[in-house]
Amino acid sequence: MVAPDPTEGGHVPVMLAEVLAALAPRDGATLLDGTFGGGGYSAAILSAADCTLYAVDRDPDAIARGAGLAARFPGRLHLVEGRFGDMLSLMAERGVDSLDGVVLDLGVSSYQIDQAERGFSLRSDGPLDMRMEKSGPTAAELVNTLPERELADLLWELGEERHSRRIARKIVAARGDAPFETTLQLAEAIHAVMPRDPSGMDSATRSFQALRLKVNDELGEVERGLEAAMRLLAPGGRLVVVSFHSLEDRIVKRFMRDAAGRTPGASRFDPASLKKATKQADFRLLTTTALRPSMAESTTNPRARSARLRAIERLAA
Repeated sequence: MVAPDPTEGGHVPVMLAEVLAALAPRDGATLLDGTFGGGGYSAAILSAADCTLYAVDRDPDAIARGAGLAARFPGRLHLVEGRFGDMLSLMAERGVDSLDGVVLDLGVSSYQIDQAERGFSLRSDGPLDMRMEKSGPTAAELVNTLPERELADLLWELGEERHSRRIARKIVAARGDAPFETTLQLAEAIHAVMPRDPSGMDSATRSFQALRLKVNDELGEVERGLEAAMRLLAPGGRLVVVSFHSLEDRIVKRFMRDAAGRTPGASRFDPASLKKATKQADFRLLTTTALRPSMAESTTNPRARSARLRAIERLAA
C-alpha cells in the first residue's frame, strides 16, 4: 500500500516549513505528532531526520490512513489512537517518559471536513454529527435538546457569534416542527435569520464551530495537551502549536507565556509588587509573537489564512 500524499486532494499541511524549523527534528530524537490527521507533518518530520515518531489521533479513520506511511518508515512511526490530551498515559503505556519534541495542529482536519458523512462541513449535506471519535453525543443531540438560553450561550462563548440569541431562537422554533438531522438543514435555519457576512464567510460558520468545539471538548483538550506536553519535554525539547482561531490561540499564548515566566505582573509603580519573589522559568519562548503564514501560502491554501504558530523550548537543566 502506498501512503496517501498529504499534498494531494487539498490536504496540505499548514506552515510546514515553519513547523519543521521550530521543531528542529534531529537524528535519534523521540518526537510526538499529537494530531496526525492526514500525516503531512509526520511524513515531513520522518523525512527530515532519522528519528522515532509517535503519531496520535482520536479519529480512528486517521489512524487507519496512517498504515501506508508507517510501512514507509518501518520501526520509526508508531500510530496511537487516542487523544493528545492523554499523551502522558499513552506514552507511559509504551515506555516513553520524555520527548524531544511535540507538534500540535489544532482543530478539524481537511479529511474530516471533506467527508460529508462526518457532519463537519457546510459545503455538502450529511448527518449532523461532528464527532472526531465517532462516539459520544452528536451535534444533532445538542441542537435538538439544549434549552434556548444554553444554546445561545454556547454559540456566543465558543463561536463568538454576535447573533447567538437570534439563532438559538430560530433553532428552538424550527425543531418544534421537526428535529434537526443534517448539516444543511441546520445551515439553512441559520441563514434564514442571519445577514450576509461582508467578508464572504458563510454566516453559519461560527455556529458550526461552536457546536464542533463543544461536541469534542476541543478547548479542554488543548489545555490538557499543553500541560502534558510541557511535562514530557526533555531539556532542549520543543513544543510547536498551530492554531486556527482566537479561542485556541489565547490558550496557547497564555500557557507558553506562563511557562516562560512572561506572565504580566503587577504595575512596576506598585511597591508591593517589588516584594514578590520571581520563579526562574523552565522554558524559553521561540516565538515572542505568533508566526503567520506567508501571503503565497495563504493564497494557495485558504485553510492557512487564519493559522498562528507558537513555539517554546524547555531549558537545559
